[in-house]
Amino acid sequence: MTKLFSLCCTGLFLLTSCLLLDAADGKDGPVYTDIHEVDSDYQFQGEYRGWQRSRPTARSSEPVAIQVIALGEGKFAGTKYYGGLPGEGWFGGTRYELQGETTGDVVTLRNDEYNVILEKNIATIMTKDGRRAGVLQKLHRVSSTMGAAPPAGAVVLFDGTNTDNFKNAKTTEDRLLIAGTETKESFDSFRLHAEFRLPYKPMARGQGRGNSGFYLQSRYEVQVLDSFGLEGVENECGALYKTRRPDFNMCFPPLQWQTYDIDLTSPNFDEKGNKISNMKISVWHNGVLIHNKAEIPNKTGGGKPEGTELFPIKLQDHGNPVMYRNIWIMPKRPDSKGGSSWVSTHVKAAPIPIY
Repeated sequence: MTKLFSLCCTGLFLLTSCLLLDAADGKDGPVYTDIHEVDSDYQFQGEYRGWQRSRPTARSSEPVAIQVIALGEGKFAGTKYYGGLPGEGWFGGTRYELQGETTGDVVTLRNDEYNVILEKNIATIMTKDGRRAGVLQKLHRVSSTMGAAPPAGAVVLFDGTNTDNFKNAKTTEDRLLIAGTETKESFDSFRLHAEFRLPYKPMARGQGRGNSGFYLQSRYEVQVLDSFGLEGVENECGALYKTRRPDFNMCFPPLQWQTYDIDLTSPNFDEKGNKISNMKISVWHNGVLIHNKAEIPNKTGGGKPEGTELFPIKLQDHGNPVMYRNIWIMPKRPDSKGGSSWVSTHVKAAPIPIY
């Protein structure tokens, strides 16, 4: 069971098993990395899916879902979606926000139209005059690409056995890679699979809530952040940092494993070094496409300037215990049309243990 650890100077720099429940500076409140050590609010946080009548007296109903966010000290926010959960019935459109708190063993969320009562993994939607309008069951989604094995020819960057492909890498005692490292090798165009887990920081807000990121070629950042239940803007999870927001927010709750599958085609330059085509990128977050061959005209955020020189992939360190596993990459090569095609390397793929 993963906890926050202090650095040990032996082996693969394994960490000690002492759980740190308070952030070092205190401003972000408690930090949890072990689901068995969480606060009492965590049991209510998560995804709920079910049905709701279009009006209290109607016989027909429609699918509806709610994502519940723990904000610390018994405070909660919720986002309601008609049609289902993001990526599963809801693919953008109106979001309905709720606010609430704990009273005894029950959480009540409210907006101008409805109250939502959370109790024992059930969410009951009530009209303002006390009539039941809908019922939802809590569920735990798993990405369709979770545990994806590398295809033949892929380079296995991290499978929990060693950190040979990363610089100054640190792992936990249960063989998870800690944010704050970069690949030893640099890659041109590629397809990347990786799995990550965000800490649970109920008191933190914004960029303080589990911040990390994939800096592709050290130039283009795909943001990693606990943005569960939020709108999904340019600096939240799934975004091409400060450049393009995801088509919709597919972030799962913290402490739940998530996946990125990223297809990157590098920009093209002529013989004089002038750029003749932009970088193109597709991103699947938890198995759902959130960027479809998006063209990015420049580096993002604090990335290195664009050019013909290649640089490593960075797993950004923002002082948060974000963990990674099952990372592999399939290089591509330029084709005659200026695009990229899959290339098989001499590297033999090995089965990835999921732990």
